[in-house]
Order: sequence, then structure tokens, then C-alpha cells
Amino acid sequence: MNAAGKVAVVDYGVGNLFSVEKALRAAGAEAVVTADAAEIEDAVKIVLPGVGAFGDCMKNLTASGLIPAIEKKVQSGTPLLGICVGMQILFSGSEESPRVAGLGWLSGTVQKINAPGLKVPHIGWNSLAVAAPRSSPNLFTGLTASPYVYFVHSYAAVPEDFAVITATVMYGTRLTAAVQRGNVMATQFHPEKSGNVGLQILRNFVRS
Repeated sequence: MNAAGKVAVVDYGVGNLFSVEKALRAAGAEAVVTADAAEIEDAVKIVLPGVGAFGDCMKNLTASGLIPAIEKKVQSGTPLLGICVGMQILFSGSEESPRVAGLGWLSGTVQKINAPGLKVPHIGWNSLAVAAPRSSPNLFTGLTASPYVYFVHSYAAVPEDFAVITATVMYGTRLTAAVQRGNVMATQFHPEKSGNVGLQILRNFVRS
């Protein structure tokens, strides 16, 4: 199933851009990696990837000059999917980079994983606990309540409003794995590295 219009994968110098683009194409999207504000403005959906440190991602995104274009689209109702640190920067800030403000589109902070006896970063496959769907679109349509996905992270979001949490993962303690508020959706895990489960999540986003 092809998306009606382009899905813009925001290129601000970080993230697994082309693996995300490839996975989106496999999920039926007409995906394009872009650093062009006009192309983002024309897109029907936006994906905000991110890897590395919170502060570096925010620094690069700010320097790109793309935040106003992305924010305008989000405010107009365009679906946005944040991935990994692309999810974290949706929040107000992070312990990783305490002097750097996040986008603040979701209330809450990002905190270091506290998992005594377990290795941090949390790397590898783990099962989700998917919450009962409270909003549409639902990224987890067509999946079991505990699908396996792939994680690479040392920090996790702690939303002020727990109602935005759409999935959690147990790693020493229960961590936020996915969030959604209206048209803003995000996953801490990497759907582009999560096999058929990840492809189904991307299909659900593309069809949203």
C-alpha cells in the first residue's frame, strides 16, 4: 500500500537516515531523506530520527533551521514519528545534557536508566507491554500485546502525563518505550531494526 504523498525523513546530521528510509519504503511509503524546509512543508508525514547524545541532536536540529517548518506541520496536524533520540528530544530536557532544552512538545524529562545488575546501555531485543489503545492512529495495530523490538539506549523518557505512554519495556524497571499525543508519536526502540514487527509499526504510521 503506497502512502498518498511523501514521508519526509528529517536529515539534520544524525540518525540512521537511510535505513529508516529503506524501512519506510518497505512499509509502503514514498519516503525521502531531506534537509529542505520546503520539502518538509510539502510532506504528508514526518519522521524525526536521532542517535547519539541528546545535546548533540538538539544542537544539530537547531542549527539546521528546520524546527519552525517541522513545528508548523505538527501544529497543523501532520503525523510525526520520533525514533530513539528523536523521541527524547520531543520532551523538555534530559539528564544527559542538562543545559540543553528539548523541543518541549511533550511534558516531562529524559532520565538515565537505573537498572542495578544490568548493563547500560540497554542494547538488544526485548518485549514490549503495549497499552490498551486510547487514540487513533494506533502504531501497534495488528500486533500482539508483547511484540519484540530492538533497543539501543542509556536514557528513557519520564512523561509528566502517563496517559501519553503507549508501550513500556521492563529493563530493571519499567521504562517508557513509546508515546503518543494526538498526531505526535514516538518510539524509543528502532522500528527500522525490529524486523516484521517494526515494519508493521511503520505501516501503521504510513497509513495514519
